[in-house]
Amino acid sequence: MKVGLVSPYPWDVPGGVVAHVRELAETLISLGHDVSVISPVDDEDAPLPPWVTRAGRSVPVPFNGSVSRLIFGPVSASRVRRWLHDGDFDVLHLHSPETLSLSLLALMNARGPIVATFHAANPRSRVLALLQSPLQVQIEKIVGSIAVSPAARKTIVEHLGSDAVVIPNGVHVRRYADAAPLPGWPGSGGALGFVGRIDEPRKGLSVLLEAMPYLWKQFPDLRLLVAGPGELDHDVDERVVLLGQLDEDAKAQAYRSVDVFVAPNTGGESFGIILLEAMAAGTPIVASDLDAFRRVLDAPDGDRAGALATVGDAESVAHACASLLSSPARLEALSRCGRSLVSRYDWTVVAAEIVRVYETAVAASVGRVVEELEPM
Repeated sequence: MKVGLVSPYPWDVPGGVVAHVRELAETLISLGHDVSVISPVDDEDAPLPPWVTRAGRSVPVPFNGSVSRLIFGPVSASRVRRWLHDGDFDVLHLHSPETLSLSLLALMNARGPIVATFHAANPRSRVLALLQSPLQVQIEKIVGSIAVSPAARKTIVEHLGSDAVVIPNGVHVRRYADAAPLPGWPGSGGALGFVGRIDEPRKGLSVLLEAMPYLWKQFPDLRLLVAGPGELDHDVDERVVLLGQLDEDAKAQAYRSVDVFVAPNTGGESFGIILLEAMAAGTPIVASDLDAFRRVLDAPDGDRAGALATVGDAESVAHACASLLSSPARLEALSRCGRSLVSRYDWTVVAAEIVRVYETAVAASVGRVVEELEPM
């Protein structure tokens, strides 16, 4: 099948949606499909896979408690139309078309078998509320809709009047399961881990840093390994090690280098890909008690692949971490549960479900993806 994938966010800026698009493309290619991706790219010198087409540079816009880098305009629209014309796709797969970005441009300029994945969970979105009527004509062109979580599905049902099949994010399980720890980690004093943008408040690093003094009273040699882009505006204890942005292989090593992975996020999460990565690495988890996180961690048999802490409460995070660090048996049980649970999210499983949506969209449409002659 010839598949066109559209990323709304820059290929060279780390983010969950971009990672989803990249790993889906890689998996589809490994399964024998012909895949082309169009994406914003902010760095003109950034190396790209041969199957990625540049659509221009993005503009930073605050959205959903974070900063989204979006792209919209006549130059990008022209590049999208050329890509659609040259691609001759069996199916067009848009990501986050509800944002003012490349996916919406592609939707406005195409017709045929169109599939869309909705990633965000923001039930009080003012942007979606304002855009509901203008977007509706375009959204009706989508033949197959996917939401990465029940929360994301609820958002589009309430704001766009559409429904979607829930297909979660994926993870390359073997990449994390087979990774070796970083040299010298976790060490005899124990180690906690954090992965995410360190200067993005809703990722919760400040909560974890506030929790560390409580933990150091009981575990004085405990270290904290922090991986992710961004800069802190203050100094940290020498037991906090900042690795910066890592490539995928080094990130897998980081998960394998700690006794407990901590996800202290404060909100705005529709899924929890970091939890899947930690589970694939076999690393026990302490996570904020967010609905999206509970849905990922809860096993069908009633077990749970991680401990939960009160959102934004440093003492609760410290208590949850201390309880696990003090119980090797509990650490082993959580690791075992996580490894079992994450197999359902392996990209080979997730991609097969997405391909079934493609096949349904193609069967329900007349012809291939073509340019809209008179885009709205």
